[in-house]
Order: sequence, then structure tokens, then C-alpha cells
Amino acid sequence: MTNSILQHPLFGLSLSVISYAFANLLYQRWRFMHPLFVCTGFIILILVCFRIPFEDFKRGADVLTLLLGPATVALGVPLFKYRVLIRTNLARVLLSVLAGSITGIGASAAIVGLLGGSQSIILSMLPKSVSSPISIEIAVRLGGIPELTAVLTTITGLFGSMFGTRILSWLRIRDDISIGIALGTAAHGIGTAKVLKDSERQGGFAGLSMAICGIMTSILFIPIYMWLK
Repeated sequence: MTNSILQHPLFGLSLSVISYAFANLLYQRWRFMHPLFVCTGFIILILVCFRIPFEDFKRGADVLTLLLGPATVALGVPLFKYRVLIRTNLARVLLSVLAGSITGIGASAAIVGLLGGSQSIILSMLPKSVSSPISIEIAVRLGGIPELTAVLTTITGLFGSMFGTRILSWLRIRDDISIGIALGTAAHGIGTAKVLKDSERQGGFAGLSMAICGIMTSILFIPIYMWLK
């Protein structure tokens, strides 16, 4: 009976929804506790404590994955709404994203290299600032470890969404355009979702920056790939 319940798709779906609702309640009280971070930790704790196979949970959780497509398309709404402002600041966006992409790649290589990381770890770390589908594919092409890249990409997004706006505030950067560009470039979709809650204008520029960053980063890795080969 218990096994049949755990293996039912509704189990994974229900656990995900309930965990996120619980995490969101905590977020309303303590703003530093990002819902995705708490939700993920809570689900891992449940699976480990009750020795529930990940495959059983994944059957239901995969249903939520289908919603990622419509959610991504929905980012186009603020883009259309602020299209005039975006067109006016397009050069600023392009230059900022290019600088952020180069800095992200360079900083990743420098940090892991200084810490004595192996080449495979460096290659896995390099594309961490773009969304998971792009970063994983880049890691595969470079000869990195795609599973590690997926984890690092998620951590990067969580860190950016939890501390990004706070760091920018400390640096006295408070205008919507700069915040949106910074979070979209450095923290991909997770950071974009965070600023979209704060401001639709920030979300529009973050969504645009995330998309451009994915394209630019892919292009920047072409010479790196050719050099490695």
C-alpha cells in the first residue's frame, strides 16, 4: 500500500507543491530564505529520512517540468510591455551582458584554478551563469562533467537570487534597469524570477539579459572549444 502511494505521480507532485507553499510562507517572514532553496532542502530531507527512491518522487515532479515552457514564454510579457524602454537602452544591455559573460567565465576559471581544481572541474564551472540547458550542453561539448555543471548552475542562480539585490544595494545600485541586467546575466532564470517578483521592469530587463547572455556565452565558448580540441 505504501509503495503504491509513493510510486503514484501525485506523490511527487503533491510533495513539491506542499514543500514550495511551506517555503513561501517562511519567505514571507524571513526574506533571506529563498523559497526554492528551502523547498529543495526540505524535499531532500524527506526523501533521505524516509528512504524514498528519487525515481518515485521524479514521476510526479516531472509533471511540473512541463510547466517550464509556458513559464519561460511568460517572460515575454514584460519584454513586450517595456519594449520602448528596452529599445532605448539596448546598447547598454548588450555591453553590460557581454562584460558580465566574460567576467563570469574568467572569474570561474581563476577561482577554480587558484584552488587547485582539475581541468574537468574548471570546464564544468565555466558555463555556470547561463540557464541549465545551455550550461549542460556547453559542459558536454567542452569535456566537463554535466551533472556537476547542473549543480553549480543551480547554486549560482540561488546565490544570485538570495544575495544579488542585497549586494547591489550595498553598492548603491538601485535602478531597475541595472538590477535587471545584473541578475539576468549572473543568475539566469532563478535570478530573473526573483526580480520579477520585486518589479516587472526589473523582470523584463532580466529576462532579456538572460536570453542574450545565453547566446553570447555560447558564442564565446566557440574559440575555447577550438583551443581545447
